[in-house]
Amino acid sequence: MAGTTATSSSLRRMESVHRHLLPAPPPILHQNPLGATRSESFPVIIGGMVLDIHAKPSMQPHPGTTVPGMVKYISGGVARNIAECIYKLETRPFMISVVGKDMAGRLDYVQMEKFLSPSWICQFCACISNAPLLMIDANLSPESLEASCKIAHEVGVPVFFEPVSIVKSSRIAPIAKYITYTSPNEFELVAMANSLSPPEKYNFAKIDQFKNKAKAVEYLFEMLSPAMFFLLEKGIKFLLVTLGSHGVFVCCKECTSLMMDQQKSETTSFSTMLLDKLERCFPSNMLLNFPREGSTRTCVFHLPAVSASVVSLTGAGDCFVGGVISALCGGLDMMQSVAVGIAIAKASVESEANIPDKFSAATIAGG
Repeated sequence: MAGTTATSSSLRRMESVHRHLLPAPPPILHQNPLGATRSESFPVIIGGMVLDIHAKPSMQPHPGTTVPGMVKYISGGVARNIAECIYKLETRPFMISVVGKDMAGRLDYVQMEKFLSPSWICQFCACISNAPLLMIDANLSPESLEASCKIAHEVGVPVFFEPVSIVKSSRIAPIAKYITYTSPNEFELVAMANSLSPPEKYNFAKIDQFKNKAKAVEYLFEMLSPAMFFLLEKGIKFLLVTLGSHGVFVCCKECTSLMMDQQKSETTSFSTMLLDKLERCFPSNMLLNFPREGSTRTCVFHLPAVSASVVSLTGAGDCFVGGVISALCGGLDMMQSVAVGIAIAKASVESEANIPDKFSAATIAGG
């Protein structure tokens, strides 16, 4: 009996190794039967879905020996995280992605770029055309990014570009003229500007010596404003530059309305509750205007972060974007939507999950 059990266990291990050595199977590509005909107006999210593996030691690691700890498998991927956040904020997203046929039901990003192709995305033209907003993440191939943007541009749907990483953020270069919103951090912002301005001329040095947050924000503005203004000149309508514990810069041309086109937005009960609470707890005098020297055309507003008890930073950026998109699609204006995004990011860093289990209007507005 013991020999039979050992043989069975060995065979299972060999089969597992064999599966990993074989070429990855193609993804299962099923078109949503409602995708081409649905008349509802939902934000469309295009990008990656992956399985995040979080490994955390339970004691200080020592060389040469095993380390006890815990491993967790959590659904991830930038676009997938954002879609989940939007859904939990009572806005129904429509996500376009691919799923692998392997054990984890996922593809790595290289495979995703191959199968999430322009021809696949074009099958959902009707859905994109009727959306209040299209979000694309930089995990898409340059060809797919451009195809998505052109579909949206032809029908006047605003596009939200999520940079994902320093390296992939440079994929904005060919599509900058189509982008309405983008949410880089300090380093992604500089990489995006340099991708549109060869040879590279923008840089950023992060300094943690400022104990006074106001001084830190002034320094960040001084360092980042050349890249921010350059990207606005290249056609991007709104830059939401995330600064971690220092908050967010909201940058736009003065002639650009801070209100979203409401034609395709649908006010939800959730966004109505948020609006009521935000009007009482988020006064407009919290906004600091940094005018561009010698020009009245560009505006930069600073919204501070909310203090948080940090548990995990994973997913905070995705929650910020999900909060902004959900609020915009729910009828809130740009500043209110960024405030919601900041509050959602706070909830994220205070949770072990990429996306917290629950949101409520009261906790978001009061956070």
